[in-house]
Amino acid sequence: MDQCRHTLEQHNWNIEAAVQDRLNEQEGVPSVFNPPPSRPLQVNTADHRIYSYVVSRPQPRGLLGWGYYLIMLPFRFTYYTILDIFRFALRFIRPDPRSRVTDPVGDIVSFMHIFEEKYGRTHPVFYQGTYSQALNDAKRELRFLLVYLHGDDHQDSDDFCRNTLCSPDVVSLINNRMLFWACSTNKPEGYRVSQALRENTYPFLAMIMLKDRRMTVVGRLEGLIQPDDLINQLTFIMDANQTYLVSERLEREERNQTQVLRQQQDEAYLASLRADQEKERKKQEERERKRQKEEEVQQQKMAEERRRRNLQEEKERKSECLPPEPPPDDPESVKIIFKLPNDSRVERRFHFTQSLTVIHDFLFSLKESPEKFQIEANFPRRVLPCLPSEEWPNPPTLQEAGLSHTEVLFVQDLTDD
Repeated sequence: MDQCRHTLEQHNWNIEAAVQDRLNEQEGVPSVFNPPPSRPLQVNTADHRIYSYVVSRPQPRGLLGWGYYLIMLPFRFTYYTILDIFRFALRFIRPDPRSRVTDPVGDIVSFMHIFEEKYGRTHPVFYQGTYSQALNDAKRELRFLLVYLHGDDHQDSDDFCRNTLCSPDVVSLINNRMLFWACSTNKPEGYRVSQALRENTYPFLAMIMLKDRRMTVVGRLEGLIQPDDLINQLTFIMDANQTYLVSERLEREERNQTQVLRQQQDEAYLASLRADQEKERKKQEERERKRQKEEEVQQQKMAEERRRRNLQEEKERKSECLPPEPPPDDPESVKIIFKLPNDSRVERRFHFTQSLTVIHDFLFSLKESPEKFQIEANFPRRVLPCLPSEEWPNPPTLQEAGLSHTEVLFVQDLTDD
């Protein structure tokens, strides 16, 4: 959940953008929020066969229209002249901040939010990545890429976005047949693309595709174009250039088949070579396995013999270190009957002041006792702490353990554990 929340926060809680970015990552495309430092794809814009469609603004009609046009002409000329002079002078004072692209993805996300706030959410699916990544995806998937450059200050931009770009038929065509990348030229990323495509007016659309193994602009649409006209123009451009994509797909399939055939031949040769090497390796391994098995059997025998010898020596040492058995008439003595795991019984007397460790050493010294065991009392049922532990660093005495003058204790075998 934390990872999902982090991903959604990166995409400003836009689930479409988040899903597209995650799918890109699964297909091996870098995340748009962690782009690799790679050179952007170059787009060929010098092809003289580029289809260009420009919609001119309608000429004034009638006496009233021409009169208004002539009256406003000096004011319009003066305004744009002063504005151009101001911008030209400003370049010497302060460089254009749009020339420095520091957060291209942020530029795209910001434009998308502004677009949705102004024109609503019914619009083509924006590509959530940089212009270079959009070109890479279009090249890899062999799809058309439609680039829209938005001029915020142009008088036709608002009408185009609201009535043409957000038209349901236009949205359906773009979403089904191409990738759609858009940005404002007031943003550094949009300004950089504008410098590459060099539009003449707004609204501006460019159709880009893989042609002759280069990403090439195959169509330019400029001016206020109506929805039906835009659909016709885009369809015409795609139909006119579809053969290039088909040809590229066939070439890719042929290259893939050639590569697969070469790979199969290499694999067959390597398989034969590996088979011979495998036979020799198995023979060598079999010889080595037999030798190691013989050594392991010999080492196990020697280890088992050392273990038994050490165990017997330890039993003898414990037996020699045992204190003498108290006499039967000693009032401080305890008579204990031990039931061993093999159902045999052993009886011995101990002194109340002796530690429970003495009981353990006595049982350990017996020949029929297991290597590891614990001693249990029956009433109440409990395990006697005969060996030092974290809870009992110094095992208690028989009296401290609550044993009576006559006790029956059970020896539980722990060797298997």
